[in-house]
Amino acid sequence: MSSALVVTIVLAAVVVLVLAACAVRWRRRRHPDLARRFGPEYGRTVARHGGDTAAAERELAQRVEQHRELVLTPLDAASRERAGRQWAEVQARFVDSPARALAEAEELLARVARERGYPDSDVDAQTDAISVDHGEHVEAYRALRAKAAQDAAGTEERREALLRARELFTALIGPGDGAAPGDGAAVPPRIPAARAPRHFPKQREHHA
Repeated sequence: MSSALVVTIVLAAVVVLVLAACAVRWRRRRHPDLARRFGPEYGRTVARHGGDTAAAERELAQRVEQHRELVLTPLDAASRERAGRQWAEVQARFVDSPARALAEAEELLARVARERGYPDSDVDAQTDAISVDHGEHVEAYRALRAKAAQDAAGTEERREALLRARELFTALIGPGDGAAPGDGAAVPPRIPAARAPRHFPKQREHHA
């Protein structure tokens, strides 16, 4: 393959990408409400539809319509406090059992979402409904579910998934859902790092 042909192919690919980006921005200007409401979830949905913004927006609009049928209520102070303690226990358990911690975090998120009024008959339906209110965090829920199902997932990958999922957990139980700041809303503590592998003992030899 000649260098001229390679350059032509590269330029053509760049032009296609630029045109696709311009099309997405143009569609966003035409439908600012969906783009604003879903945030990063808007772009992810467009990408999942292969760049077909019309199809993506039909899906997002359908999510909004289904979401209107839900009756969402904030957690009471006792429920928020209980959920916060349970999340803290999950994070503490991550040190010794990352896989178990992720599975429990997924179950806890699903339960909190159900208590808030999101659908619980289908995981994907629940995720779609959550995306209408928390488009900036819902991808973390998907990542948590994916890592929890992967036996070969690395410890650091699991830790990152749990860290990101904590943002959605906080959004679901926190004061942003109707409680006043300081009204007993639990803020999850920092996730401890996993124990160092045995072949790196120096990482565990600096205790007083």
